[in-house]
Amino acid sequence: MVAAGTAGAYPYDGYDHTGIRRLDYVAKVHDGDVPGRKLQPGQYLPLDHVLPRWSGTDGKALPLADAGMQAALDKLLAGSGYATYSVALLDLSDETHPRYASSRADERVNVGSVGKVLVALALMQTLADVYPDDIAARERVLKTTLVAADRYSQYDHHTVTFWDPASRKRASRTIRVGDTATLWEYLDWMLSASSNSAAGMVQKELIALKHFGAAYPPPRAEYDAYFSSSSPKQLGELYRQTMDDAARRNGFDPEQFRQGSLFTQGGKQKVNGTSSYATSEQLLRYLYRLEAGTLIDAFSSREIKRLLYMTQRRIRYASHPVLNDSAVYFKSGSFYQCKVAGTCGKYKGDKTNRLASVAIIESPDLLPNGRPRLQYLVAVTSNVLGVNSAVAHQSMALRIHRLVEAQHPLPQPPAQPTAFPSVPVDDPDDAGAGKSDAP
Repeated sequence: MVAAGTAGAYPYDGYDHTGIRRLDYVAKVHDGDVPGRKLQPGQYLPLDHVLPRWSGTDGKALPLADAGMQAALDKLLAGSGYATYSVALLDLSDETHPRYASSRADERVNVGSVGKVLVALALMQTLADVYPDDIAARERVLKTTLVAADRYSQYDHHTVTFWDPASRKRASRTIRVGDTATLWEYLDWMLSASSNSAAGMVQKELIALKHFGAAYPPPRAEYDAYFSSSSPKQLGELYRQTMDDAARRNGFDPEQFRQGSLFTQGGKQKVNGTSSYATSEQLLRYLYRLEAGTLIDAFSSREIKRLLYMTQRRIRYASHPVLNDSAVYFKSGSFYQCKVAGTCGKYKGDKTNRLASVAIIESPDLLPNGRPRLQYLVAVTSNVLGVNSAVAHQSMALRIHRLVEAQHPLPQPPAQPTAFPSVPVDDPDDAGAGKSDAP
């Protein structure tokens, strides 16, 4: 069993705002101050451009299916092995006419690391409950709370970026017991590198924040005493209550969208869990409220969107060159199994071959009011056995992008290339048998 997540997130100029040290490295590479691989043009939006952009509705209810969009999606899915995909698509390019289409969007499946977006929601919701009218206090907790990796972080194969702005030394490795970083950095590692180790620690901090409230973070002795004296059942009940409450209060059904357990074996041993799942419709609803700024509140929506903004090498759905110039906000998760261990290729499971992707796409060309000419949200899940699901999702990205473009034709559309160069579709850190991001 192998699984994986996504690539790096948060705008490249966000170091001073967040204290996320990785961003200082990204910015210095961008400016030519240190050597490194530069990103695609669509990955360099500054902080003040990464905001919820939808104002046509509050995002709390999906529109009825648009006949033209639905027909186009049905035609797309009818061939090329996509017939069993679950897809939900919302085109927000026209503020007066959002277009929705879907197929098999109510299918409930384990979406692996995509469930980390629900962990981010629960943490931000709990933080908002503690400081409902004090954004500065929320930022202070995120930026100054130090989290030291412990048993809850073990084990995961995903590497994360460690960067020292003073020495300008960079390392890429897995999180080890004792690694200390801020809560904001752990959130970034959870969503950018899709680190299960980081997710396990964020989930532990979520429990602590819920328990201690305004006293969070407590003195270390009190923190350790609480976790050592609480049983796995007690911690599990508080975790599930906190997660499900955040889902319900933001319009989601925990019977259709739940992250029921911690992402690490060490965490599972300390906190009782339950099953995890989502539907493409529920995932799209999450993106819609995020884009409308009503996921918890404007601050939380903005910060989660920034955490999903890709600022490292793009993979899977997000990796198609047709998206190079576009801003992409992305999360992915996979889970595959071979009938006989080691006999099927990476992302080519012949027993299970699940891959889930969620994305917000914003084109680089802007309308007179400053909004992107193309802006759309998509959630895709698949389980096609024996095919390379990472490549299939990459191809799906091209097809959906062309579908949305066709809804908004240019007066004189530019010539389109007949072929794109081959590009990586996945992060090499995601390789390795026996790993899974599906709790």
